[in-house]
Amino acid sequence: MAHSESPEVKTSNFLRHIVEADLAAGTHASRHWCGKPGSGPQQQAGAPDPAKIRTRFPPEPNGYLHFGHAKSILLNFGLARDYGGACHLRFDDTNPEKEELEYVEAIIDAVHWLGCDWGDNLYHASDYFDFMYQAAEYLIQAGHAYVDSQSASDMRTNRGTLTAAGKDSPYRNRSAAESLDLFHRMKAGEFPDGSHVLRARIDMASPNINLRDPAIYRIRHATHHRTGDRFCVYPMYTFAHPIEDALENITHSICTLEFEDQRPFYDWLLERLAEGSLLARPLPRQYEFSRLNLTYVVLSKRKLIQLVEEKHVAGWDDPRMPTLVGARRRGFTPEGFQMFAERIGVTKSDSMIDMSVLEECQREHLNDIAPRRIAVLDPLKLILTNVAPDHEELCEAPNHPQKSEWGKRSVPFSRELWIEREDFTETPPKGYFRLFPGNRVRLRYGFVIECTGCEKDAAGNVTAVLAELLPDSKSGTPGADTYKVKGNIHWLSARHAYPSEVRLYDRLFAVPAPGARREGDPEDLERDFLDDLNPDSMQTIAVQLEPALKDALPEDRFQFERHGYFVADRVASRHGAPVFNRAVTLKDSWSKGK
Repeated sequence: MAHSESPEVKTSNFLRHIVEADLAAGTHASRHWCGKPGSGPQQQAGAPDPAKIRTRFPPEPNGYLHFGHAKSILLNFGLARDYGGACHLRFDDTNPEKEELEYVEAIIDAVHWLGCDWGDNLYHASDYFDFMYQAAEYLIQAGHAYVDSQSASDMRTNRGTLTAAGKDSPYRNRSAAESLDLFHRMKAGEFPDGSHVLRARIDMASPNINLRDPAIYRIRHATHHRTGDRFCVYPMYTFAHPIEDALENITHSICTLEFEDQRPFYDWLLERLAEGSLLARPLPRQYEFSRLNLTYVVLSKRKLIQLVEEKHVAGWDDPRMPTLVGARRRGFTPEGFQMFAERIGVTKSDSMIDMSVLEECQREHLNDIAPRRIAVLDPLKLILTNVAPDHEELCEAPNHPQKSEWGKRSVPFSRELWIEREDFTETPPKGYFRLFPGNRVRLRYGFVIECTGCEKDAAGNVTAVLAELLPDSKSGTPGADTYKVKGNIHWLSARHAYPSEVRLYDRLFAVPAPGARREGDPEDLERDFLDDLNPDSMQTIAVQLEPALKDALPEDRFQFERHGYFVADRVASRHGAPVFNRAVTLKDSWSKGK
């Protein structure tokens, strides 16, 4: 269950209505729980299930979790939390060719980071291989499955189409004894990959193509990262998944909409196994919701792998990647994702969510939690000509303007300061209130100054701005109100600031739908999503930072005044030398186009 604070107001949705109706009707009240996943007889021997509902998040450990997974994680763990239930973390590791321990560890870290806790309910589908094999044997013996020896191409041809019924396999009427013998020999490793498959015997004329004798076991001579070479036959996902749910006593199996057509097989399989007393009733029920579709990103695993392998990004944790490990490194917060999940809601209809919604949720939470600090990203020297070279004093700045209880900090002030280059111009445009010769501005938290000119190099570039300080104008003193100025700029003492590196991250893609055809494109044009990469998605700049930032720890977050929200990089930062990443700007810079 999520351990972080959840929003006070829960947005209702159709899944909450289903859960509430089931609880009111006592739909799942008769379940027993033996303390761990188990068969029907094992569960029935246990005590009444203490969890009112059970949900699960079942990732396949073949990649890193992305933003779409965050929606599913928060939905499943949130339902369990809010209705007195338990949510399981289950690794759906039934495919030995694509799964790695690296991904298992990364998924555990990401789900924990989002604020979710599964307690003792961490499971692996591979732990159920023995039961799945026994379930397959039962289906063969009961006449519900057979070994098919057609080639893969013949199986595809005979499966039919959406408008034409399929044709029975020539092996469909194999006896249970012959199929069982072949299945045992498949497990013993007698046959090469692809020579036989075990299929459910349902209805080759079904209008739902998923019920046309789907394959449920195939031969794979591959080493599994947990079971080694013990098996060379592995269950298909559509066979394994409902069994996993049933063994774990799942009440509400929540999937995305692409699994809707698989639900009839999900129900068929569980009913057959319950008829044989392998599973206990009430059985799990599957429900579908729309997956996350987000602008300016790609969430296809294939495309994410391509971005990494072709080095368009610096790895899975690149802060521009729509992975949770990337979001964490960028400075996004779990609470921002929780706010986002609540805001977009849960529906059964697909829709496109604009990236600005996620960014605004992150911005709102960061605004609340981030202490304020000063950073000069494009430094230009400012010299106060009427201040002594050795002069030093302290100015007081609030740690958060809306949180007086956070107190103030001291910012050193001296003769030479760093200011932003854009805060000075010799020829100001209309409406420019910052530094130009003859104009006065306030140095935030400090003094009012009057610009007297500038210094230039041989090429005519401004190398320093010159100004005079008005000594009785310091913020917080009686004289401060004497001076009315329109400009207010931030600054750092050049003697006390320290140079550092900041990475300005932005959206990885420059268009809302990477790879999609644009208006005016020829109809036969196939566009490459890589053509839409944003060339300005990362800039590394040398900056000057407030002295207090030198002590920042990895993942400490701050608002750099005027610039946005930044985090000390959890990978590149070193003790006493943090490197900062921009998480998000202060305002949406994409709403009017870039």
